[in-house]
Amino acid sequence: MSTDSTVLVQRQDYRSPDFAIDSVDLELFLRPQDTEVRSRLAIRRRNSGAKDLLLDGEGLELLSLSLDGEVLASDRYSFESGKLRISDVPEHFIVDSRVRIQPEANTALSGLYYADAVFLTQCEAEGFRRITWYPDRPDVLARFTVTLHAPKATCPILLSNGNCVATSEADNGWHWARWEDPFPKPCYLFAAVGGAFHVAKDQYVTGSGKKISLELHVAERDRDACEQALQSLKKAMAWDEEVYGREYDLDRYLIVATDSFNMGAMENKGLNIFNSKYVLASPETATDADYQGIESVIAHEYFHNWTGNRVTLRDWFQLSLKEGLTVFRDQEFSADMNSRGVQRIADVRRLRAAQFAEDASALAHPVRPESYKEINNFYTATVYEKGAEVIRMMHTLLGVEGFRAGTDLYFQRHDGQAVRIEELLDALATGSGRDLSGFLRWYSQAGTPRLKAEGHFDAENGRYHLRLQQHTPATPGQEQKLPVPIPVRLAFFYEDGRAARLPSGDEELVILLQDATQDWDFGPFPRAVIPSLLRGFSAPVLLERADAEAADAFLAQHDSDPFNRWDSLQRLAQKALLASIANPERSVLSTELQAAFAAALSQPLDDPAFSAELLSLPTEESIGQLMDPIDVDGIHVQREALRHALGDIFAEDWRHLYHDLAAPYRRDGRAMGTRRLRNLALYYAMGSAQAEEAQSWAERQYRSADNMTDRLAALQVLAFAPHYDADPLLSDFYQRWQSHPLIIDRWFSLQLGRAAPETLRRAQELLQHPAFSWRVPNRVRAVLAAFAANLPVFHASDGSGYRFYAQQIRHLDDLNPQTAARLATVFSRWSRYDEERQRQMRTVMEELLGKDGLSRDLGEILERSLGVSEERS
Repeated sequence: MSTDSTVLVQRQDYRSPDFAIDSVDLELFLRPQDTEVRSRLAIRRRNSGAKDLLLDGEGLELLSLSLDGEVLASDRYSFESGKLRISDVPEHFIVDSRVRIQPEANTALSGLYYADAVFLTQCEAEGFRRITWYPDRPDVLARFTVTLHAPKATCPILLSNGNCVATSEADNGWHWARWEDPFPKPCYLFAAVGGAFHVAKDQYVTGSGKKISLELHVAERDRDACEQALQSLKKAMAWDEEVYGREYDLDRYLIVATDSFNMGAMENKGLNIFNSKYVLASPETATDADYQGIESVIAHEYFHNWTGNRVTLRDWFQLSLKEGLTVFRDQEFSADMNSRGVQRIADVRRLRAAQFAEDASALAHPVRPESYKEINNFYTATVYEKGAEVIRMMHTLLGVEGFRAGTDLYFQRHDGQAVRIEELLDALATGSGRDLSGFLRWYSQAGTPRLKAEGHFDAENGRYHLRLQQHTPATPGQEQKLPVPIPVRLAFFYEDGRAARLPSGDEELVILLQDATQDWDFGPFPRAVIPSLLRGFSAPVLLERADAEAADAFLAQHDSDPFNRWDSLQRLAQKALLASIANPERSVLSTELQAAFAAALSQPLDDPAFSAELLSLPTEESIGQLMDPIDVDGIHVQREALRHALGDIFAEDWRHLYHDLAAPYRRDGRAMGTRRLRNLALYYAMGSAQAEEAQSWAERQYRSADNMTDRLAALQVLAFAPHYDADPLLSDFYQRWQSHPLIIDRWFSLQLGRAAPETLRRAQELLQHPAFSWRVPNRVRAVLAAFAANLPVFHASDGSGYRFYAQQIRHLDDLNPQTAARLATVFSRWSRYDEERQRQMRTVMEELLGKDGLSRDLGEILERSLGVSEERS
C-alpha cells in the first residue's frame, strides 16, 4: 500500500506482508543534534514470489547497510517514494543498518524527538520510520531488544519496552541500558526515553500474587503531583482483572510525563508516554475535572495492554478495533468509579459535540473508513467515540455475561495476533450465541441515524403502540444508506410520574430496531403511559418524537433515568432558545423550562454532580448543530438572555446554593459535585440583576480558595464578564503559577473567552508572550483552540477571526503538521453558516491549500473540507 501524497491508501488494496521480522536489535546513541541508530533485523520470506525487500524510512541519513554481514554495493539497493528497496534477498537473512537522525530539529514530535531536555518517542501511527529503516505497518510483529546509550550526566534514566536486562557505564561519561520485550509487537508500540526525572514508585499485587513495580517519571518540579496517577493506575489494574479477567504481564509498568506531546497519551508496551496534563495533579494545581481526566486516561492506556497491544491491528483501517473498544472500557471503568449517570451524560455530551458535528460536516466518514491519504488524520471522534458507542450497543444486547464470554474468546483466539474488526465481532457472537453481523454496517456507513418515534395509547385494550423508523442522511461519498441495528432501551411512566411495570415484572426492556420501520405493542397497562425512549442513550442516534413537546416537559421532571431526564431538560432549553433566536421579541424562558428548572432546584441534593448537569445550559455549539444556517450572534445573545432570566427568577436559589454549599476542600465524588454545583450558582448569579454582589463573591473566592477548582471558576466568571477589568487578577494568577506549565496553559485560555472584539487583539498579544512556545502543543492549543471555541469572535462577521486563525495554522504547519491539521478541522463545517461567512472561510482555506510546502496532514483536511478531488496532487 502506497503512502505517496498523491495516492489514496485503500482498504481494499491490503496485502499481507511479504516478509516477517523475527527479531529486532536496536542501539540508539542519544545526542540532541546527532543521534545514531543501529538496527539489526532478522528477516524471513513469507511470500515466495517476493524477491525484493521494501523498508520504510523518512528523514534518515543512511551511514551503512549490509546483508548477512556483507556491505551492500550501491546497485543492490535503491530509494523510491520514502522506501528503501534491497533487491534479490534470500529466504532468511539479517539486515544491518546505521542511520543518523536529528531529534532536536524534530518539531513534528513524531519518531524520536528531543524536548525539554528529554529524549522521547511517538511512533503511532507511522513514526518508527523516522527512527530507522523498517516495514512500518501494524501487522509486522517482532521481538525487540533495545540498547540505549547516552551521557549519564544529562540522561541518567534510560527506558524502553519490556524488562531491563543489563546496564553498564562507559569510560567517556556515557552509560547504557538494555531492554528486552518478551512479547512480539508492531513497531508503532516501540518506545524509548532518556533524560533526568523524579521517579514516583508504587506496587500492585495481581490476583495471582504477582508483584508489579509501578514507576511514574516526571520533572523534578512535579514530584508532589503523582499520587492521583498512581492510585488511578492501581484502580484500573484491579478493575481489568475483576471485569475482564486480564492480569498485567510484565514485572514493571512505566509512565513518563511530558508537556511536549501531540496526543493525550500513548500505550507503548510497558512504557506509556503521557501528556503531563493527564498525569499531574494536586489540589493547588489541578481542578476536579483534571483529577477525573487523569483517572480516565490512565485507565485507557492501561486497558490497551490487552485491547491494542496483546491483540493488535491488521492495518490502520481497523483503528477502532482497539480505540473504540478501549474507550468503551475506560468509560465503564469511570462509571464504576464515579456516578454512572453523570459519566454517561459526559460521554454523550462529548460524542455530540465532536462526533455528531463531524458526521454533519465535510469530514464525515465511517468508523472504519475505506481510504486515507495521511494516517495522522485518522484519529477522529468517529473512530474513537462513535466506535465506543458501537461496542456499547453490542454490550447492551449481549449483557454483562454474554459480552465477557465474547471478550474471553477474543483474547484466547487472537493473543499475539494482528486482526480485524470482523474477528472481534465473530468472537462476541460465538461467545454469546447471538448474531452480530448487522453491526458491520455501523463500521461501514458514515452519518448519524435519525430515529423517528411515533406512539399512542389504546385505552380500550390498555396497550401502547410504538412505531420506530430510521433514516441516515447522505454523507460525502455515500448517498445511499442501509438500516442499521439500533438497540432502544425504554420504560413507561404513568402521568403521576410513577414507573409502570411491564407484564414481565420489569420496569425497563431493550428492543432492537433492525429494519427501516418496525412496530411494537406493550402492555396491558391499567391507564395511559408515557414512554421513556433511548434510556442511557442506548444508541448514537438523533431521536425525533412526535410527542416531543409534552414528553420532554414530563420526562425533564419525572424520568428515573439520569441521562434521559438531563436530555429532556436540554431539549426544552434548546427549543426555547431556537424560538427566541427566530423571534427575539419572544421570551426566552418558556413555562415548561422554568418548571423543569424549579423541579431540579427543589429536589434533595443526593447527587450534586447530577444536579449541576440538570441545571447547566446547552452549549452555543450544541445549539448551532440544530440550525441551518447557524446564527452565531443570535445564539450567543439569546443564550446569555436565558442565563440572565434564570439568574433573576431563581436568584434566591443561587444565593442559598452558593453560600450553603461552601465547605473545606475534600476530594471525594460528593465534594467534587458540590463544588461544581456551587460554582454553577456563581455563574448564574454573575449573569443576573445581583451581578455586582456576585462579583464580590467571586473576588473573595478567587483570593481565599483552597483549591484550583474554585480559584479557576471564580477567575473565569470574572474574566468572561463583559464589563469587568480582570487584568489585575490575571496578572496575580500568572505571578503565582508561572512555574507550572499546565496552569499557565489555563491562564492563556482564560483570556480568550470574552465575547468581545478586543479578544482578537488579546490573542495576537498572547502569541508574542514570553511564555508562549510554538514547540509545545499544549501551549499552542491553549491559545488557538480557545480562540476557535469563542464562537462570536472566531466567526466575526468581517472575517478577522478566520484570517487570524488561518495565519497561525499556516505557520504551525511548518513546525507540527499533525497539530495544524487537527486545529484546522474547525473550518470543515463552513457550509453551515451564512453565505458571507461561507465565502470568507472558503477563501482562507483555499489560500492555505496553495501554501508552499503544504503538509500532507493539513492538505488532506483542507481538500476534504472543500470537496476538492481526492486525486489532487
